[in-house]
Amino acid sequence: MKIAIIGAGAAGIIAAITAKRLNKKLQIDLFDINNAIGKKILASGNGRCNISNTSAKVENFIGENPNFASYALKEFDFKAFEKFCKSIGLLLDIKETNKVYPLSNEAKSVVNLLENELENLGVNLILETKVLDIEKKADKFIVKSETKEFKNYDKVVISSGLAAAPQLNATEDGMNIAQKLGHSFNLTYPSLVGLHTNFEQNSRLQGVKKECSVSLFIDGQKECEIYGDVLFTKYGLSGFAILDISQYAVYPLSLYQDVQVSINLFPNQNRNELLSAIETLFKTVPNSSASLLLTGIISNKLAPIILQVNNIDKETKAKDISAKQIRAIINTLINWRFKITDTQGFKHAEASGGGIRVDEVDDKTYESKKCKGLYLAGEVLDIVGNRGGYNLHFAWASGYLVGKSLGK
Repeated sequence: MKIAIIGAGAAGIIAAITAKRLNKKLQIDLFDINNAIGKKILASGNGRCNISNTSAKVENFIGENPNFASYALKEFDFKAFEKFCKSIGLLLDIKETNKVYPLSNEAKSVVNLLENELENLGVNLILETKVLDIEKKADKFIVKSETKEFKNYDKVVISSGLAAAPQLNATEDGMNIAQKLGHSFNLTYPSLVGLHTNFEQNSRLQGVKKECSVSLFIDGQKECEIYGDVLFTKYGLSGFAILDISQYAVYPLSLYQDVQVSINLFPNQNRNELLSAIETLFKTVPNSSASLLLTGIISNKLAPIILQVNNIDKETKAKDISAKQIRAIINTLINWRFKITDTQGFKHAEASGGGIRVDEVDDKTYESKKCKGLYLAGEVLDIVGNRGGYNLHFAWASGYLVGKSLGK
């Protein structure tokens, strides 16, 4: 049996290895647009490779129907993943946060060991090949690149991801090809990405970082709240809390809904505690400027901006700040609203949301319900995970099920 796998990322690689281990007679061609396999694996975790998460559950995934992932997560849980890693010589470092990294702390070692296993199994790599189309004639598939046609495949796997990280040659070609073969898809969008705001003073706040509580409001309704660090940037907001909340913000934004975030700079203090602290501060040194005194509790970049937002001159002395103005300052400190206008786009996104509708795919085998012999795995499907190794884990799990199906 002859099989083509389009996309040599995590899903495609594990599909090839699993299938070949189960059936040595399979002839597998693994295609990739890049000159080497696993480019996104290399880029994950800032080169350290956050390869998985020990606690991957359906609740960690987003999409039209996240429950679709439940069988894959059960069949290929962390223990199964760890066993697979040991089988290729890869040892893991499990953090207290449940994030998993290679013990070497280098993504390169992961890719090297995967490549070695592919070579040992006799999987044929066809690199630097951009697949433009897949055609099905009778019971056989034809894979078409820019310069060549590869014929007589019995089965084809699309595991080429979506548009996140176009600098690594990521495209939506796989999704578009699946559409030609009968599939429909949900709108794609960048996920785990920085958010643009319409705040005029962004550049003055660039570089300020603080642990905050961030709430998301869609058309005025509070959707969720996330705690973590917030980084103010020249375009708006970033940091782990913002990347996490972007997963719930970007899709409504793409539908032109009103998207706002509220930042609480003091999530571990209540309003009265903050009121008491600032009143004491202002009474203790009444002849100093309010802006200077505020730097005792917030960044010196933030202090004058907080006053400006509330129409208070930064030179105003503490003794001249009214009780009403103090309450306004506190309200900004614990409920600073920003309107979200855009994102940093696919180039700066860690993942893509949206994709092929999972109801058109068998959740046990990952075979298409629309085109017999076609399989889909990984990011091309409308399943996107939270930050922390969940996206890679779903890629491994879905690719494993594909490989199991192909190897039977």
